Amino acid sequence: MQSLHTSRAASRRGLLLIMLAAVLWGTVGISTKTIYQIAATNPLSIGFFRLAFSIPVLFAVCWARLGREMFRIARADLGLMTLVGLLTALYQACYFGAVARTGVAVATVITLCTAPVMVAVVSAALTKKGPSRGTLSALVGALSGTGLLVLSQEQSKLCGADASGIALAFVSAFSYGMMTIASQRLAARYDSFQSLAVSFAIGAAILFGVANFHGMVTTYPPFAWTVLVYLGAVPTALAYVLFFRGMRFSSATAASICTLLEPLVATLLAWFLFGERFSSIGFLGIALLIGSLLLLYLQGALRLRKKGGW
Repeated sequence: MQSLHTSRAASRRGLLLIMLAAVLWGTVGISTKTIYQIAATNPLSIGFFRLAFSIPVLFAVCWARLGREMFRIARADLGLMTLVGLLTALYQACYFGAVARTGVAVATVITLCTAPVMVAVVSAALTKKGPSRGTLSALVGALSGTGLLVLSQEQSKLCGADASGIALAFVSAFSYGMMTIASQRLAARYDSFQSLAVSFAIGAAILFGVANFHGMVTTYPPFAWTVLVYLGAVPTALAYVLFFRGMRFSSATAASICTLLEPLVATLLAWFLFGERFSSIGFLGIALLIGSLLLLYLQGALRLRKKGGW
């Protein structure tokens, strides 16, 4: 009985850690928009500094867990980590670009709610198995929800959404989804922080090179530097530490549902701090997007129950 009570307490603690990580991730958009308002910068520069400031924390955690083992990586896997780093750089740059053009709420909801649907569809294609009815329904729901969101923004013009911003959000979602698939291939062979630290370092190097070519911005007022350090240290490094810690005591399905807090927090903060509002059509779009995600997660939970693993 004591063991069951302890297990349930650990599970609740794990879910709380994951929820806290999701809340921290939800502050990325408003932090980025704050930087745009007080400094003349660009998405490439913000993406570089976010990853760069997260690396010392991630490498410190990785060293504490693995020591010198953190540098033992097979050549083929280093190539895969490089791909993850490239996708991470693309995801960062496109997301920050989408925030500048569409506002925090639209960029975050489209990126985070369409990415899992893209993962489900691409995974079905890679395994040469046709997508299930649930996956197809989620895809239709996600596309319909995005369409309503775009229509809502075109009608209200409150967030200044444009076609290029929506396109960047979709590229960001696709990059994030492919990064997830590539990272899953590394998960069985490497510690989560090892692949994360190496991939983020590679992503930062890629962004540094591209940003220098297009114009790296290194001059910021003190408060902007504070926000950049916050972006790297808190909703990036610390949030991942909390997330992986929580995952030790939670199921993947429960964790996925908890991360729905991220777009919710981002939307609420954007409304409260920047006055980004949705019409009734926009809220219907958000409901369809979140409903599509829930359908995917519940479908995954049902498969686990049938296998006796949840």
